Amino acid sequence: MSVEVKNLKTLVIAGACLALLSIGLSSESEWEIAKTDYAWSFPEDHWARDGYKTEWWYFTGHLEAETGKRFGYQFTFFRVGLLKERPEVTSEWGAKDLIMGHAAISLLPRALKVSGGTGESGRNGNTHRFSEVLYRAVPLLGGFGAYPDRRVAWSRAPAGTKGTWELAWNGEAFDFRAVDDELGFQFELSTTPAKPLIFQGPNGFSRKGEGSAASQYYSFTRLKTVGSVTVDGKQYAVNGQSWMDKEFFTNSLATGQVGWDWFSLQLNDGRELMLYVLRDGEGRIDHARGTLVGSDAKTTYLEGEAFDIQPLEKWDSPSGDSYPSRWSVRVPEAGIDLDVRSQMGDQENRSRLIPTLRYWEGAVDVTTTTGERIGVGFVEMTGYGSSTTPAL
Repeated sequence: MSVEVKNLKTLVIAGACLALLSIGLSSESEWEIAKTDYAWSFPEDHWARDGYKTEWWYFTGHLEAETGKRFGYQFTFFRVGLLKERPEVTSEWGAKDLIMGHAAISLLPRALKVSGGTGESGRNGNTHRFSEVLYRAVPLLGGFGAYPDRRVAWSRAPAGTKGTWELAWNGEAFDFRAVDDELGFQFELSTTPAKPLIFQGPNGFSRKGEGSAASQYYSFTRLKTVGSVTVDGKQYAVNGQSWMDKEFFTNSLATGQVGWDWFSLQLNDGRELMLYVLRDGEGRIDHARGTLVGSDAKTTYLEGEAFDIQPLEKWDSPSGDSYPSRWSVRVPEAGIDLDVRSQMGDQENRSRLIPTLRYWEGAVDVTTTTGERIGVGFVEMTGYGSSTTPAL
C-alpha cells in the first residue's frame, strides 16, 4: 500500500484541510484514546464523542419491496477531527471536524447465485450505486448534533443535488436518509431494535493491535427497518433488517496494518456473528477478534484462534483490484460451519472525491456447507490493491 493507514483518511485530506482552514491540526497526543473502563452513558453516547479523533455511525441492511425487488444498502457518517477545540477564528468556515458520508444501494438478484455477477458501475443498467459527501462541519455544510437534539449528524447532499443527508435518533434507534440525483437514488429508512444494543469486546473495548490501537465499539445487530427506496424515479415501499455499528477512537490500527475484512452475519436462528481480521502489507493476519451474539442477546467474545475464515473464490474489479467473493467461516466451539457468498460481485465503492479510495462493501448470503440458506449479512474489505485506502 502506498499510504500507511494508521492515521486513516486524515493522511489523504490533511493537506487540503490545512489550506482550507489556514490553521494547524491538533497533535495526536491531545486526543482521548479508547480505554477498557470507559463509562458508557446512553442515549448520550449515540451522539458525537468529539474528544476522540475519529468516529462513525455505520448502517448496512437487506430490504425487500412488495414487488419482490431486493436491495442491499449502506449508510455511513464519519467524523474526522481536525482540532480538539473549535478554532479561534471569526470566519463561519472555521471548522474543528470534517463530516464525510457514504451511501450505497444495490439491486440484488432474487435468488441465491453460486458466484457474484460482474455488475456495472454507472448510472445506466447499474446494480450498485455509491454516493459520497465530504464537507467541513460548519453550519452551511453539515455537522453533528448534541444530546438531546434529535439530529445526530447531517450534511448537504452531493453537489448538484438538493436536500440533505441526515441521521436522527427516534427514541429507540435511528432514522436516516440519503439522496443523489445524479446517480438516481434516494432512501429514507426508520429502524427499531429487534434485539438490544451489545458491546463489541468487554465493556465495548475493541482491541485492534498493540498499545493504544483500539476503539470503543457497540452495535445494534438486528434492527427492524421500514421506509422507502427510490431508484430512477420509481419509489418502493420496503421493509427488512439492518445492522448498526458505532465506533470512536484516536488510534484504531497498529503500525503495519494495511486493511481489514469485516463480517456482520445475521442467522435465521436469531444469532449474529461479527468477525474482523486485520492484515499486514504481506496479506498476513495481524490481529483478529469477533463476537457471537445469542438469540437471547448474550455475547461471547472470540479471540482470533477461535474462528477460521478461508477465501474460496475471488472477484476481479474493473479498478484492477481483486477481492474474495466467497468464504468458509468456521467457529468450531459454537458448531458454526458456514459458506458465505457475495450476492453479486460488483459492490465496490469507488470514490470520485478521493481517487485512491476504493473498498468493497456488499451483501452476502449465508448457507450451510450443503447449500441451505440460513442467513444474510454484509462484508467490508479494505486494503486490496496497490492504491486502495481503507474507508476509515
